[in-house]
Amino acid sequence: MFEVREWTRGDTARLLRAPTADDDKYARGVVALRTGSPAYPGAAVLGVEAAWRAGAGFVRYVGTERVADAVLARRPETVAGADPGRSRVDAWVIGSGTDPAHRSDTESGALREILSGTAAVVIDAGALDLAERATAPFLVTPHAREFARLQERLGMSSTAEDRAQAARHMADTLGGAVLLKGARTLIAAPDGTVIAVEAGTGWLATAGTGDVLAGALGAVLAANPGRPIAEVAAAGAWLHGHAGRIAAGVRDGGAGHPIVAMDVAEALPLAIADVLA
Repeated sequence: MFEVREWTRGDTARLLRAPTADDDKYARGVVALRTGSPAYPGAAVLGVEAAWRAGAGFVRYVGTERVADAVLARRPETVAGADPGRSRVDAWVIGSGTDPAHRSDTESGALREILSGTAAVVIDAGALDLAERATAPFLVTPHAREFARLQERLGMSSTAEDRAQAARHMADTLGGAVLLKGARTLIAAPDGTVIAVEAGTGWLATAGTGDVLAGALGAVLAANPGRPIAEVAAAGAWLHGHAGRIAAGVRDGGAGHPIVAMDVAEALPLAIADVLA
């Protein structure tokens, strides 16, 4: 039986650092997001907000004009426009707030180009169906239902394994890291590593928190080039959970209170400060 590593606050701290006088915006990481859609523009707004709040030094947004307008209305410091092409990108976030059934051939081609590049890619929601063809370093971020659909797509059994075994099997099959969302989030790598993160609260079970997680993961990946993606993903998941606890008022015990996804994004700087203290 393989070992599941329990991720800690101390583990997270090793992947965070405060910027120094020698750092510029690029040293803190460049995140690009190709997320959201006319049907779900909020996913792009939440992901971009989270990328900024999680410490990215530069955030790009690539999407339709309508969605870009919503992003810029919330975060005017974001660079929005056409695909940056040769411009520097340290990590991509794709798929949040999109539906593959409504994806155009042009959009599919653009996403496949990202997935064949060299920058790390967070593959969420509506882009999960493209993961099996990816050659870039990547992390898929399915919730339970998306995970089951991906298992079916890959011809994997969904009955004989527990969650940790299933995540490990999928990472091996895809050749990339897998973050299986849940009250106990599991991150698996193709080398057999499995990490468990339990830092959140039940109040995180609300619409849009997955979009926040994707943006935060993009920021942490961009700031940690060359580090194992599974470990970086665990740090991002831990920060997201801790931000949820701060936002819901359960850090010091008690029942807490309802939150919305933007509350979690806005609490990310406090979560980072708490870890770095």
